[in-house]
Amino acid sequence: MPSALPEQLLLSDLLRRRVRCDQGLDHGPGAIAWMHPPVHRLLGWASRPSAFGQRREVWRLDQLKGLSETEAFVRGGASETDPETLRRLPTLLEAVLLGGDGQPLGSIADAAVELRTGRIRHYLVSRSDPRLPGSSRWRLVPDRIVDQQPGRVFSAVRGLDDLPLARASVRQEFLRRSRRWRDQVGEETARLRDQFQQAGGRLEDRLEGWLEEPPWDERQERPGRDDGRPWEEDTEQDMGPGAYDDWIDEDVHEDGDARPEPRTPGPERRPPDRYRGRDDDDPWV
Repeated sequence: MPSALPEQLLLSDLLRRRVRCDQGLDHGPGAIAWMHPPVHRLLGWASRPSAFGQRREVWRLDQLKGLSETEAFVRGGASETDPETLRRLPTLLEAVLLGGDGQPLGSIADAAVELRTGRIRHYLVSRSDPRLPGSSRWRLVPDRIVDQQPGRVFSAVRGLDDLPLARASVRQEFLRRSRRWRDQVGEETARLRDQFQQAGGRLEDRLEGWLEEPPWDERQERPGRDDGRPWEEDTEQDMGPGAYDDWIDEDVHEDGDARPEPRTPGPERRPPDRYRGRDDDDPWV
């Protein structure tokens, strides 16, 4: 069953459908578009009734009344012509698109047509052969066309990347996702770098503050005396009677030299009072 006409249709979708008239006759698939390039308008299209014959049938765009998945339904009769006449019809399809520097950028592969008026809203540009399936398409509006000649279209764009992407190929989609993934990785790396720099700055501030603190006063750690004298100036009076005798025995000779004599265990040595129960001043002598 035919469906209502959409507001917009690609020209390639119209040409791939077989034409069927209101009498039920099959007039073959679409062959070529009938355009008026100066005003960017589609006037109609031609079909090929037979694969071996030279006869072509031309249909006006206002004869189109419905579409199905495989057929285009028309009302009324067609105008017969031949392929040689159709080749002389002006068209922008398969024309080479030249950039602002005069270098070829691609070719015009398709067009989006407003079915009610026939106005071409935009052209689709292909970088490679437009007959290759799955190739990318960039959208070129008629306002960006500077000039046109048979087989050539001039534009001021510097590259196809200046045009909006209408359909991405597998390669183009992979490149676009890779570029987006690379940008995301770069942003995440920059964020982590900033965090590490901030953490390193805080650690450096703490280290500098720790180094600027005054050194520990050993005299405050050791229990000192009330008179403020250092422990190195201790005297025998400060340490108590017999303090020096606990460590050394001195023999004073006639020349006044005092030489320490090492202790050796002997029978005269006695154990401390806490083991003998005696209360002598010197527990070792």
